[in-house]
Amino acid sequence: MELLTTLFPPAFLALALAHFVALLSPGPDFFLLMGFAARHRLRGSAGLCVGIAAGNGLYILLVIIGASALRQFTLLFSIIELLGALYLLWIGWHLAQSRARTLALDRAEPERPSWHRQFLLGLGSAVLNPKNALFYLALMTALLGPNVTLLQQSVSGIWMVTVVLMWDLAVVSFIALPAVQRRLSNNLWKIERVAGVVLMIFGAGILWRLFTSL
Repeated sequence: MELLTTLFPPAFLALALAHFVALLSPGPDFFLLMGFAARHRLRGSAGLCVGIAAGNGLYILLVIIGASALRQFTLLFSIIELLGALYLLWIGWHLAQSRARTLALDRAEPERPSWHRQFLLGLGSAVLNPKNALFYLALMTALLGPNVTLLQQSVSGIWMVTVVLMWDLAVVSFIALPAVQRRLSNNLWKIERVAGVVLMIFGAGILWRLFTSL
């Protein structure tokens, strides 16, 4: 019991629940994963999952290193918001250009993106979403409280990164199931276009918020 109290902060269960509930709310990462998994299946989307988890881990690390200093970086957050909006518009535009064609279920997709490209796209999606920074800042400071130890913060951070990775892999694995793929086959291009439009709406919303705040 003493080991558990040393590793896990008193508010760990509340943090874990709040974090998982947030994962259930579809955001830019989810629609990016959906678009890729529907076309490229698990092998063409696993790198995205790792990149998204790494981006979340980077923000958690920044919060652990300097939670109080992060609150002062308002200009940095504005720059990240602008870059994130442009990034979402760029990805969304490419997905929205998807053309009607039937998914080949009996062979691997020859145009599957490389793991390196998948990772960078996932990393960019997570890092260029300023809501991730604000979310983890709230969880790791306000929820855990001022008495949390560095070890407890680290364990909580590892837990959240692992949950993000496992959840995203579960999502793309489900979409990659043969039964799901058969249902998606004739409507794949529609799903990609919807995902692209949603991502562009996210990007446009960020730009609108930035311009109205000036």
